[in-house]
Amino acid sequence: MKNKSLLIVVFLLSIFAVSAQSQQAVPGRQGTIARIYGKIVDASGKGIPNISVMALRKEPDTPRTNKELLLKAASTLANGDFSLDGLTAYGTLLIKISGIGFKPLSLPVTFGNAGGAGQNSGWGGQNTNMDKDLGNIVLTENDIKLAEVTITATRLPMQIDMDKKTFNVAQNLVSIGGTAIDVMRNVPSVQVDVDGNVKMRNATPQIYIDGRPTALTMDQIPADGIASVEVITNPSAKYDAAGGNAGIVNIVLKKNKQKGYNGNLIAGTDSRAGKNLVGSLNLRQDKINITASLIAKHSKDRTRGTTDRYNFSNNNPENISQNSHIKTNDIFSMGKLGMDYFVTNRTTLSLSGLVMYGKFKPNETIGITTENLVNTARSSSGRRVSNTKREIDGTALELSIKHNFPKNGREWTADVNYSTKMVDGNSLINNEVFNVTGNISNPVARQNFIEANNKVLVIQSDYSDAITPTTKLEAGLRAQISPLSNQNDSYLLLPGAADFEKIENEGSSYKVDNEVYAAYLSISSNIKNFGYQIGIRAESSSFTGNLHNGQQVKNNYPLSLFPSVFLTQKLKKDQQLQLSVTRRINRPTFYQLTPYTDYTDNLNINSGNPNLLPEFTNAAEFSYMKTFSANQTFLVSAYYKKTNNLIIRYMDMEKNPSTGQDVYINRFNNADYGSAYGFEITTVNRLAKFWDFSLNANLYRGRINSNNIPTATVQQTMWSFFGKMNNTFKLPMGFDIQLSAEYQGKTNLPVNNVQSYGPRPQAQSASQGYIRPFFGADMAIKKSFGKQNAKALTLGVTDIFRSRKSDQFSEGTGFVQDYYRLVNPQLVKLSFMYRFGKADASLLKRKNTKRSMENNSDL
Repeated sequence: MKNKSLLIVVFLLSIFAVSAQSQQAVPGRQGTIARIYGKIVDASGKGIPNISVMALRKEPDTPRTNKELLLKAASTLANGDFSLDGLTAYGTLLIKISGIGFKPLSLPVTFGNAGGAGQNSGWGGQNTNMDKDLGNIVLTENDIKLAEVTITATRLPMQIDMDKKTFNVAQNLVSIGGTAIDVMRNVPSVQVDVDGNVKMRNATPQIYIDGRPTALTMDQIPADGIASVEVITNPSAKYDAAGGNAGIVNIVLKKNKQKGYNGNLIAGTDSRAGKNLVGSLNLRQDKINITASLIAKHSKDRTRGTTDRYNFSNNNPENISQNSHIKTNDIFSMGKLGMDYFVTNRTTLSLSGLVMYGKFKPNETIGITTENLVNTARSSSGRRVSNTKREIDGTALELSIKHNFPKNGREWTADVNYSTKMVDGNSLINNEVFNVTGNISNPVARQNFIEANNKVLVIQSDYSDAITPTTKLEAGLRAQISPLSNQNDSYLLLPGAADFEKIENEGSSYKVDNEVYAAYLSISSNIKNFGYQIGIRAESSSFTGNLHNGQQVKNNYPLSLFPSVFLTQKLKKDQQLQLSVTRRINRPTFYQLTPYTDYTDNLNINSGNPNLLPEFTNAAEFSYMKTFSANQTFLVSAYYKKTNNLIIRYMDMEKNPSTGQDVYINRFNNADYGSAYGFEITTVNRLAKFWDFSLNANLYRGRINSNNIPTATVQQTMWSFFGKMNNTFKLPMGFDIQLSAEYQGKTNLPVNNVQSYGPRPQAQSASQGYIRPFFGADMAIKKSFGKQNAKALTLGVTDIFRSRKSDQFSEGTGFVQDYYRLVNPQLVKLSFMYRFGKADASLLKRKNTKRSMENNSDL
């Protein structure tokens, strides 16, 4: 721990040292940072050296005339490569190419109004990187006419495509100083509950970081490190088939490859004495780009909740009331270092490493009152005090290569990702019962210890090729190997006992080896205004779980095919129609399959089911999109999905073998099927030069058919509504204001929604209840100041009206329950941001030839 603290101090001092040397902020207007590159060749295809390539922009000279301003210039290398970096994407550029013995060329480069879906904004500012390969440009004596190149610049906080929505976080003020949970509250189609669980169309999606699965949770990803969020509601065969109930939420982290050096510092605090610090630094010169980032967060969350349950399954009906108060004292830090080496203009090698550490200390006090409705003498009251400590260590290493071929549209990438996550934790739970005089009687203490080690190795390669100007082929291979080990022991201290005694039948120990192998092939093309994409994905998986008692759970899932079809029709007046049909899978986890009952938390007892089958989901979505202008977009979708063998979680009663008491146990089973359909509307508007407005609304209906499970109450079918809106105002004197709100109507409990770590009131069940309506509102104001607006102060308030609650009702065989929770209401956050940098600086201290000559002349 001391070594980690020393590394953090050294890193921060380095950042401050670099920023102290800065004399100016990164120049240029904010927007998309473009890099244009290519290769100049002769008629035989051989590269031509020493060819001049210039980028110019026409600017007004007089009211009636324009003049050409030189922005960047470069000469081709020995192999003909050239690169023009740091071009700000707005207006119109002219690329001029000239060389002795060759006829000059002029290539127009125009800029649009919508950002490319996959572009990433830089940590050193609110910029987005965009690379454009002009391919091999042939210089001959003949006229050469090249197609116009269009580079798009980000204008709105959200871009809508037919297959996904991309939310740019740079303008999301309310999330500054927060986590990915705060970001998700403003992302269209995404729902977030008070515990930070993410849903999409009332189902749990797959969470990715930079297109890969992650071991991090939403509360461990700082908002200030996120560039954009991609929401894919109906993924094609190109994506993993796992996570069939919902789509994919991909978090794109900030990156920067701008020449020179740049970075930022963000420091903040909140009204509960929480603190956060984010630092980043980017160094780019010649063929090397180095990025470094550090994140440290100290949070002190507060949660209050109640649980009221009426039990009538035995001869002694009773009411049980719980009043919960949770305080957390959590620390999380993460450091990342990466390097890109540009072998050529078209080949890039990248290596990055990540280290994270977290210490989490949730402490909970629950007051419990039990009222026996038949025999009042058997009524009681008590208290449960839980002190939990958990430490997480994680590492990640990624090596990748990307090569763009001279042929436009041909690209190959390959990468290897290896990550580890180790958890070491313990909890002390004291259960106290008060007698009629108010004194504690029969106190029982429990200790739980957990050790877990999770490793993930992912190897992936992708290839794409433009077979014709209108036809594109994509293919890829992927392997994921995930070994996991877990040791969970439980100890009990009974009244009068001198020491804790290990409870053998309440512990768990297992090791799991999980493997998934996949390949996909996709082809897309268009005929005039009609386009199609047809893909097929093949996946095979297996896992083996070994328990400490010698039991083994082994499943081999045979090769399964997952087709996808996307059909698009462009209409007049910037309108589009799209129909997509896909098939996906959701495999049960080892936690759901383990053949034992976990009694370590007597308020959350869980039992696995080794006979669970995987879910298969067939989904269809029909969309209509209309672009009214460059600043107004409207998208409406109708969707339907049906999941066979839906895995549900429900509560049942049995006796605890250690105490002999009747307890409720959370079980897993396959329901016959689950289905959902609905309509979703998303609109993005720039209502005025100073006002951006977005709205997302979803009306849906879900059903779970669990008639095959006698002890599981059938979930009622109901129409539900979810909506959110976001307003951003750009005001004079460097002020920005953001107002956002969300509303969730009455809806069924989500499928397989697992509570966060740590002790919690009684868990809920997807097949047995609903969520009552709630709404939430957030606000933030930002003041930018200093040279180039390099400094900013942001004040934000989340859950202004203390209304973002979790209010649930559930029922099952022998019980009816109400559950209420409120987490961190009216949290005030204050953050300060400082951007620094210098473009085209001599970072590597190369010898200044001109200065050397001047010095020599004085001798």
